[in-house]
Amino acid sequence: MSEKPNPRKKPAPRAIPRSDAAAIFETLSRIMPEPKTELEYTNPFTLVVAVALSAQATDVGVNKATRRLFAVADTPEKMLELGEDAVREHIKTIGLFRNKAKNVIALSRMIIEEFGGEVPQTRDELIRLPGVGRKTANVVLNEAFGQHTIAVDTHIFRVSNRTRLAPGKTPDEVEAGLERITPAEYLKGAHHWLILHGRYVCKARKPECWRCAIAEYCRFKPKTPQPGQG
Repeated sequence: MSEKPNPRKKPAPRAIPRSDAAAIFETLSRIMPEPKTELEYTNPFTLVVAVALSAQATDVGVNKATRRLFAVADTPEKMLELGEDAVREHIKTIGLFRNKAKNVIALSRMIIEEFGGEVPQTRDELIRLPGVGRKTANVVLNEAFGQHTIAVDTHIFRVSNRTRLAPGKTPDEVEAGLERITPAEYLKGAHHWLILHGRYVCKARKPECWRCAIAEYCRFKPKTPQPGQG
């Protein structure tokens, strides 16, 4: 017996046309021709650590903590020698710093013992590292190794759903949607463009629609008026 459709269940919103998606990325690429992460790092190892530390923390806060940390430990060998107590002291201003310090030491040890001291360049290998999930792995693959990955954080999730660029109920759904709809020539920068747009324009509580360069392609209905004109 077939299951009857639930009339109360809303259908999933449809993504915008590919032509509008291409226009969005073309516009963002003109505004930010060389997008990059705002986390400070010096090599793939320090990037892995910085991204892992950024969970539930701001890039600004992570950078303040890692400047001194990376000055004394910018390789897995140096980090392991530094030890968990010292790492914890360096990052104590970051949320969840105790557990993160354990993960930094553990991932440093694994990189040395299983990957010859070099950060692995595949997602499956990266997510084996303690404290490294799919999002962190995608950031590292994109930023450090130039791979066409999209790491869906809260900003990208919000922008993708608001604009209908790649609507989805989970980060994995949004990631898959973005991979389908993003033109090939924009895949390398898509991750950064969407994060920066969400961080500085399409903000969580009050998007600044009046100065949004992609507003004409966005399906967000209650556009925020310019202050003093609403």
